[in-house]
This record gives sequence, structure tokens and C-alpha cells, in this order.
Amino acid sequence: MRTCLYPGTFDPITMGHVDVITRAGRLFDRVVVGVADATGKQPLFSYDERIRLAKEAIADLPFVEVLGFSQLTVTFARQVGACAVLRGVRAVSDFDYELQLASMNRHLAEELETVFFVPTERYAYLSSTLVRQVSALGGDVGALVPPNVARALVSRLEAERHA
Repeated sequence: MRTCLYPGTFDPITMGHVDVITRAGRLFDRVVVGVADATGKQPLFSYDERIRLAKEAIADLPFVEVLGFSQLTVTFARQVGACAVLRGVRAVSDFDYELQLASMNRHLAEELETVFFVPTERYAYLSSTLVRQVSALGGDVGALVPPNVARALVSRLEAERHA
């Protein structure tokens, strides 16, 4: 069984992520979505919420498993039996950073390959950061995130407005 790890903070998971996960299922028998504990970041959703939202968003994909992790990506990849780390690359600026990560990961675990996926055109501009920003300013992100995430965003932002 060929397993890949798709790591990220997924704050929140978007339709771009779902697209990459779905397409990875064509190449790998198993896709592990690794939700990273956002050390050094200030996520909108907690670690447990991000795991739950990701699980709900891709519940209909039988080849996917969502797990949280808080160690090095390569350590976690080895734990789940991954032969590859999957990364989405939207633009040249993404590639520069992702190349550095891939090089460091290869240094740490030369048996792991890094596979870059270019998003489907309609999601090429999409990022979790943009989703959070647009949503916070009252914009409709319903077409950009799974329905459970859209509801969670509305709920979280309403709670923050009334706090």
C-alpha cells in the first residue's frame, strides 16, 4: 500500500485542499492528512477543531485518514508509513519555500520523496489565510470551503463579534 502524507495547519481546510487530497487518491492507496499543531502561529481554530473540521470535510473519501501531529513532518511521515510528502504549490513564491522544505526533509529522511501538486485552476489563488480574511470582513466564502467549514467560520466570527 502506497501512502502519502499531506501535512499542513489546515486553518481551515479549503476546497483547494480537498481537491489536492482527492487527486492524490489517484496516485496513492492511502492519503494521510496530517494536521499540524500550529506552533508559533495564531490559528483561528484550535488544533482539535481543525482535526474535526478536516475529518468532516473529507468523510466521504475512504482512502483518507486525518491525524494530528506535533513533531517533525518526516518523523510523522515515518510513523504513518508514508513514502512521500505531498505539497500544494500555487505560485512561484510557494515553490521557493516548498523547495527549501523539501530539501530539508530529504536531508532528514532521504527515503521520503516530496510530490508537488499544482491546484486545479479554479483554486489556484485560494489559501486558508485569504478565506479567514474574507470571512472576517463579512465576505461569502461558501464556495471556497466545505459546508461544515463555512458554518464553523460563521459561528466563530459571530462569537468573536459578540465577545
